[in-house]
Amino acid sequence: MRRKKSSSFGILFVFALIIAGGVYLYNSVLFERDMPNITLDTNGYWNLKKPLKLKIEDASGIKSYRVILQSSAGEKTLYSERPLVLKNSVDIEVEPPRSAYAMKDKVVKVIVEANDASKWNFLSGNSSVQEFELIIDKRRPELVTIAHSYKINKGGSAVVIFKVNDENLKDIYIQTNYDKKFIAQPFYKEGYYISLLAWPVNNDGFKATIIASDYAQNVSKSYIPLYLKQKNYKISRIKISDKFLNGKIAELAEEFVETQGVENRLEQFKIINEDVRAKNEKLIHEITSKVSKNEMISKFKINKMFPLKNAQVVATFGDHRKYLYKGDYISESYHLGLDLASNAMAEIIPQNGGDVVYSDFNGLYGNMPILYHGLGLYTLYGHCSSVNVNSGDYLNAKKVIARTGKSGYAMGDHLHFGVLVQGIEVRPAEWMDSTWIKLNITDIIKSAKKIIDGNS
Repeated sequence: MRRKKSSSFGILFVFALIIAGGVYLYNSVLFERDMPNITLDTNGYWNLKKPLKLKIEDASGIKSYRVILQSSAGEKTLYSERPLVLKNSVDIEVEPPRSAYAMKDKVVKVIVEANDASKWNFLSGNSSVQEFELIIDKRRPELVTIAHSYKINKGGSAVVIFKVNDENLKDIYIQTNYDKKFIAQPFYKEGYYISLLAWPVNNDGFKATIIASDYAQNVSKSYIPLYLKQKNYKISRIKISDKFLNGKIAELAEEFVETQGVENRLEQFKIINEDVRAKNEKLIHEITSKVSKNEMISKFKINKMFPLKNAQVVATFGDHRKYLYKGDYISESYHLGLDLASNAMAEIIPQNGGDVVYSDFNGLYGNMPILYHGLGLYTLYGHCSSVNVNSGDYLNAKKVIARTGKSGYAMGDHLHFGVLVQGIEVRPAEWMDSTWIKLNITDIIKSAKKIIDGNS
């Protein structure tokens, strides 16, 4: 009886071992059942110049892989390997075939085969095959400059119009030497583009290059040959008095979060002039950088700008202000607008209509409406005592938008008038000059239209 029980126990024990072994093998990486994962870094296009980036992953290790190009000429192995050391992940750069330049196919297939080191499937492992259909595009976009302003002043504006042709066009912009990208908008007829340009007052040089790229990563570049006209801007050394610190700065310090808990008046001034100013200007730049890539610009008419009648200039654009206290340097800033003054609470009347894109309080700029006039051109009106418009309104030309005042960082009643091109402050004087507008903007646009009509 005991012998029978021992025998039964032995059989159950062996059976349990077999089940445990089976469970272990079933769940072991050595016997994993997942096929290798194959991914190709592609958007569906290939210029046959740059290598394709391929990734193969598998838990048990990758035993072998092969990359095949299937075209009208047949199949060609681009890459094949049986690694000596098993890896769970392999990154491959697949170079184009040597005959790529002569290839006429518009569409090809890249086939990737991979085998893993698993002992599953009767020790033969798991296999995976992935096919990727790619559009072949070897040509760079056709890029031709049609017209542009003859020159650009330091701190000033210019315009450029050009043609781009590519059936797989992805992106168009103008790259500058100071890391600013100007967005180009469709102009007049299909395939043509326009953009205003701006040379920041605090940059010594200026260079702009049109860049057009397609989905196959073909890129065309065209330098815009503008004559660069240097301008000398005023450098002001401003002495800060205790009266000023204990008056206007103390008043402003109560308003801003950045100066809460700071008792030292000089430190308050430095925070207001640098940190608060940077925050306010960041908001302005974000608002005025917005341009629609899809809006067709058929015409662009702009009247000379004089928002304040019988006004005197009380502070110039581009003034580099350096602040001193008892002979010591404290802080600095650039004045990026034109200060105009006439009567107290004088009517502000823009000579051009536009969309009201902002109308609120903005720190140092006080009550500040901003208008958008199209083609990336904005105007800003700071320190207003009252404002008659709201964000989202459309304002017709020669309507009262606000009244001058001394809200924000202003010592007296005046208007801070700013002009911006895609987020860059530019010389208001240019846009207040009808001759300059005609020669540098509207005549260029008219000339471009004639050339485009002649090419149609």
